[in-house]
Amino acid sequence: MSNFDKNAWQRAARKKNGNAYTKKYERTKKGFLMRKYRNMQSRVNGIQQKKSHLYLGKSLLPREQFYAWALSNDQFHQMFAAWEESDYDRKACPTVDRIDSERGYEIDNMRWLTHSDNSRRGCESRFGVGEYA
Repeated sequence: MSNFDKNAWQRAARKKNGNAYTKKYERTKKGFLMRKYRNMQSRVNGIQQKKSHLYLGKSLLPREQFYAWALSNDQFHQMFAAWEESDYDRKACPTVDRIDSERGYEIDNMRWLTHSDNSRRGCESRFGVGEYA
């Protein structure tokens, strides 16, 4: 089977099952961290053009260093467990927050927040109000 045929077969299978296997994998810690890193990577490389002015060209730690940081972080494990217990409620999903938005994804500039808290932080800092401003 050629790569073209294989890719077409995979796309058809994903469409048929609604990406069920991918969604299931991304709810494991390994799959979750893989997706988080790929999203961070696409932001700093300008692939995600929405809000690219906030991320484009910023630093990004190496993938294995990100995985090691995340897996050695008790807060990540606690937040991941809470997200699972919430039946994967988006508001409870762990996200990587850049403490200083002028800097990139560096160990000393990252922390875990829930999606809800990270969104609130972004709004509050933009308008100069709240505890995060």
